[in-house]
Amino acid sequence: MSRRRKKRLSFFRLFLLLTSLLVLFMMAGGAGAVIYSLKDLPSFDPQKLSGNSSTLLYDSQGKLIAEVGTQYRIPVKLGEIPLEVQNAFLAVEDARFYEHIGIDFRGILRALWNNLTKKGIYEGGSTITQQLARNCFLSQERTWKRKIQEAILALAIERHYRKQEILEFYLNHVYFGAGAYGIQAAARTYFNKDVSQLTLEEGALLAGLVQAPSAYSPFENPKAALERRNMVLDAMVRWGFLDPARAQALKEKPLKLNPGTTGSGVPGAYFVDYVTEQLVAKYGADRVFREGLRVYTTLDSRIQEIAERVLNDPQNFPPSVRDEQGVLQPQAAVVIIDPQTGSILALVGGRGQPLVRQGFNRAVHARRQPGSAFKPLIAYAPAIEYLGYAPATVFDDIPVRFGSYEPRNYDGRYRGLITLRTALTYSVNTVAVQLLDKVGMDKATEFVSRLGIKIDPRREKLGIALGGLDEGVTPLQMAQAYAALANQGRLVPATAILRVETRAGAVLEEHRLQPVQVMKPTTAYLVTDMLRSAVERGTGQNARLGKWPVAGKTGTTDANRDAWFCGYTPQLVGVVWMGYDTPQTMKGEYGGGRPALIWRKIMAEALRDTPPRDFPRPPGIVTATVDGKSGLLPGPLTPPEDLVTDIFAEGTVPSRVDDTRVLVELCATTGLLATEYCPEKVTNVLIKCPYQVPSFVEDYHLRVPSATCNLHQQPTTPPPEKATPDEEGSVDHAGRKDRRPPLRFSPAPGTGLAGKVPRGD
Repeated sequence: MSRRRKKRLSFFRLFLLLTSLLVLFMMAGGAGAVIYSLKDLPSFDPQKLSGNSSTLLYDSQGKLIAEVGTQYRIPVKLGEIPLEVQNAFLAVEDARFYEHIGIDFRGILRALWNNLTKKGIYEGGSTITQQLARNCFLSQERTWKRKIQEAILALAIERHYRKQEILEFYLNHVYFGAGAYGIQAAARTYFNKDVSQLTLEEGALLAGLVQAPSAYSPFENPKAALERRNMVLDAMVRWGFLDPARAQALKEKPLKLNPGTTGSGVPGAYFVDYVTEQLVAKYGADRVFREGLRVYTTLDSRIQEIAERVLNDPQNFPPSVRDEQGVLQPQAAVVIIDPQTGSILALVGGRGQPLVRQGFNRAVHARRQPGSAFKPLIAYAPAIEYLGYAPATVFDDIPVRFGSYEPRNYDGRYRGLITLRTALTYSVNTVAVQLLDKVGMDKATEFVSRLGIKIDPRREKLGIALGGLDEGVTPLQMAQAYAALANQGRLVPATAILRVETRAGAVLEEHRLQPVQVMKPTTAYLVTDMLRSAVERGTGQNARLGKWPVAGKTGTTDANRDAWFCGYTPQLVGVVWMGYDTPQTMKGEYGGGRPALIWRKIMAEALRDTPPRDFPRPPGIVTATVDGKSGLLPGPLTPPEDLVTDIFAEGTVPSRVDDTRVLVELCATTGLLATEYCPEKVTNVLIKCPYQVPSFVEDYHLRVPSATCNLHQQPTTPPPEKATPDEEGSVDHAGRKDRRPPLRFSPAPGTGLAGKVPRGD
């Protein structure tokens, strides 16, 4: 018994000894970590709780255009912030804020347990005081050293300030995304109101942004923002700040934003906003707004000033309208890019200047339907690239149906057999849809994704050929995509930043051109040449610039809710969008109207001192003549007026001779296929198609009729006197007008049929 007891006792002593050593080792390690952290602990400077150094932005000529820093923060007193909005932040960030000493050990253990049980990082242990210490004194790196320094500084803050003062510092300092630094700037950015006017659901939305402003941005990801807002309301219920019934009622309210958009500001404010957004995404808000970087941008201040002046002229816009929410002003956005470098020379996200820095920027945030401006990107360019089509390729503009989808032309016309050049010039819808169907959704969307517009083919239907996208596109995306057409098929990603330096002059990044050949140079040239026709004589005539060659495309969505003009010269690409922030009809407005005129006014002044030059013609472009009704080589029956001379990519000129035109014997009275009993017959040159078209198709009279004469089914005795034609057409024996137009003789030269073969009009 004594031996067994002695053995057990020795094991207990050994365990106790090892445990003690482990604790001592951990204490020594902890003490060492604290001592190590104290070596370069930032000094406690109370001024840093509210101050920072501005980041300086320069234009392409090295001129200072903006100081990004304190102007993003609008300090307010804690008493101006509604108490329930304060509680929303406490519930989601630090529910025991008024109870702990700056470090919440219970909160750390709770967060550790929740993260372990949920197998992920779902909750942080940092208090509001620790977050304030980190934001004001430390970097964002996640290390034990930084956490220890954060805790030490949090204790120092708690010794120097009351809880209400700490909360006020925090709410005035924390970053809310979209450039809003502090709760007052956030209230104006997202809701266009003073912080004192915030409702609880609005305050909950802002409280939810603090953890990850980009991920929960209501501008970029409204669904995630709504879910996060509701999670904050649930947290308020859990911690006793809110009644469950009221929380449920608030959760059922939709996300309702009212971004600040007009007011006074510095020139180029929207461009500055966009650059700031890029900097924050890469370097973090604290570094941008506190450490003071030097940023050299692509902005052309002269072109930016021109674009802003044109957009701020009310004569360039339809009048405002009034609804139950008040007066609604039609808005617009403009993006100008150098296609060779991808440099954003000008970017205007709305009329006037934003009320606060990084308000709602329509040039980069507004995803709208592009309408027919999308046709060259999704239908025409892929058809030329993958299928070898050319401007003279012929499609039939007739009523077509794809399942339940039946596209219609905006002007109600159906032109019949036309070339792709004609279809794009006059923005014919049926042809664009047929092209996309031929290319296939997968190939077409993959082609567009190379231009920077990511589209999920599983979520789209053929209506995308007419710009009916699931999510829409931004003006900046459209400008970048069209720039590839202007740059011989080379895409240079759009950029606004050339170089970033620290205050000490160390280079953090420097932009280098990285062009990618996203389509054949011949494809880009053929599409460009067709888009020149759209401007010269088609829907985009209001954008003509005289001596400067212009290629471009109009776009107007259903009910005239969005109007676009996307155009370019060899030197500049410009995109103009017009519409209401809440989509609604703009009566009488279309892409070829005011947007094209705005584009012309900006470009004419921007190019004033630039010598005109033509679009460079790449190798591999050839010229050929084809039959304009079949797209094949002219045949012996092709009339001179249907000869079309156009350009092709080498190797795509058709080798077949036209065989669609045939000699047909018709009844002279009815214009239908003649029977053996028709007393008068004429032979005409008509087009034979394997399908029939409605009579309202404009070239219906040029096609072989499907019916046989039903007037002369048996021998008849001719009347004593022949009927004479009236002014509108010939008359049959019973005085009835012909069912087809009068027939005339006009054989093609060189056929040997001159004077013998009649041809219909």
